[in-house]
Amino acid sequence: DGSAGKRMLPFSRELYIERSDFLEDPPKKYFRLGPDREVRLKHAYYITCTHFNKDENGNITEIHCTYDPATKGGWSDDGRKVRGTLHWVSIQHALDIEVRLYDHLFTIENPESGGKVFIENVNPDSLLTLQNCKAEPGLKSAETEISYQFLRKGYFCLDSDSKPDQLIFNRTVGLRDSWAKKQK
Repeated sequence: DGSAGKRMLPFSRELYIERSDFLEDPPKKYFRLGPDREVRLKHAYYITCTHFNKDENGNITEIHCTYDPATKGGWSDDGRKVRGTLHWVSIQHALDIEVRLYDHLFTIENPESGGKVFIENVNPDSLLTLQNCKAEPGLKSAETEISYQFLRKGYFCLDSDSKPDQLIFNRTVGLRDSWAKKQK
């Protein structure tokens, strides 16, 4: 939809992806990145994992990939079927932001049912604050009262407590994650 506008999305040699978008030994129906697997970077290129590095605790710290320059824009003319699409952000251009994830305030539908005091049913995880999240540089010009979709995560709005050098985004609506659902 051309009327929705355009934005520049810088691409660079080093990228951040979600930690959950890579598995060392992925099962068959996992359509994200793994060794020798090819995926699409949203609005960018096809990449293939060639190898990865781990730290002393076994945590994956780096994933090395090749990209296919003929797939600019995330599409191929050769008929390859790439099922996974990852969101990403250029390390060189990424903004540090704070993200607030709100969940249900109570652990049950009717917190005063059964003669309980409602405070006993307050969800201790009703607010999760994530520091040092990475976002694309276009969000530097975000405005309050406008919704922004964070791919595969949900819709977010800029918090009125934000400052130009400290952007805070609140999740307003979450999205379903079919892979996370299968893991449960």
